Amino acid sequence: MSDRLFASLSAQTMAFVLALLAPLSVAGQRQAWTPPRTPDGQPDLQGVWLNNSATPFERPKALEGRPFLTDQEVVELKRRADRLFKDGNADLPIGDNLFLAALANPEHFRNPNGANRSSAYMIKREFDNRTSLIVDPPDGRIPPLTPEGQRRRAATAARERALAGPEDFNNHTRCMTPGLPRIGAGAAGDPQYGYYQIVQSPGHVVLFLEAFHDARIIPLDGRPHLSGSIRQLSGDSRGRWDGDTLIVDTTNFSPKSDFLGSADNLHLVERFTRVAADMIKYDVTVEDPTTWTKPWSASIRLKQVQAMIYEFACHEGNRGTIESILAITRAEEKKGSR
Repeated sequence: MSDRLFASLSAQTMAFVLALLAPLSVAGQRQAWTPPRTPDGQPDLQGVWLNNSATPFERPKALEGRPFLTDQEVVELKRRADRLFKDGNADLPIGDNLFLAALANPEHFRNPNGANRSSAYMIKREFDNRTSLIVDPPDGRIPPLTPEGQRRRAATAARERALAGPEDFNNHTRCMTPGLPRIGAGAAGDPQYGYYQIVQSPGHVVLFLEAFHDARIIPLDGRPHLSGSIRQLSGDSRGRWDGDTLIVDTTNFSPKSDFLGSADNLHLVERFTRVAADMIKYDVTVEDPTTWTKPWSASIRLKQVQAMIYEFACHEGNRGTIESILAITRAEEKKGSR
């Protein structure tokens, strides 16, 4: 066979193969999901979204070195959770307690923090293969505190134990704000309140959270952050689009802010990407060199729901809660002085 004939046959063969593959390629492109657009052409993130993940914030020690569970293990965890929490016959599993209870599989679940609310108040939580919301560091654990971070956290704990007055309560207990970012299911891990509403306009995005009725109004016009002398409990947020991802940069937190011991040096970079018709992938990177030895990141899945945002019955000066706690503290002081 001559080289010319071989080249001609090779070209014909390649053209035939490409013709066969072309429909497959087009079909693959048809299957790729792209987010809907707002009238001004931005990815549409609008709607009500729910953070109902059962995945723990940090990876449990029992699952050390295992970022993912098998499908069979997920099915077993669901079965255990259904047994423990059916019919509201258990305490409300706040934060990671739902996953940890299913993992430990006790006969009955009682909240180790002494909560007296029933699991009947719990929204339905979803298990998946992940063993932690934290994705960096790879061990799924928050990096160690710096010496300064340890001192600050110890001082906060001591102040909250003493409770000389209402100002010694944290912002959450005072019904001011649970702080940013919101990572655990619901408000500060409370699975009753995990609803987010997102509203967009050409120049702004509003993130409205059911818990505490926090509304973050985020400009998208490239304006700089506020002056460093202006500090806010939820910081100062600025947004921009990177392809289909909304990136929100937040600085200027108040010294009275508190996210796991971090305050005015907290810096957040959040990413909101609509990856399916009913899901937003929410990624956040947390940085504060005065609190943690290195930055860390978490990834949360927000599920779209057909729901409304209702009243959150909590307000600053929540006298029923604060007066009761202070009365108990004073009574314990008297008892200890006898």
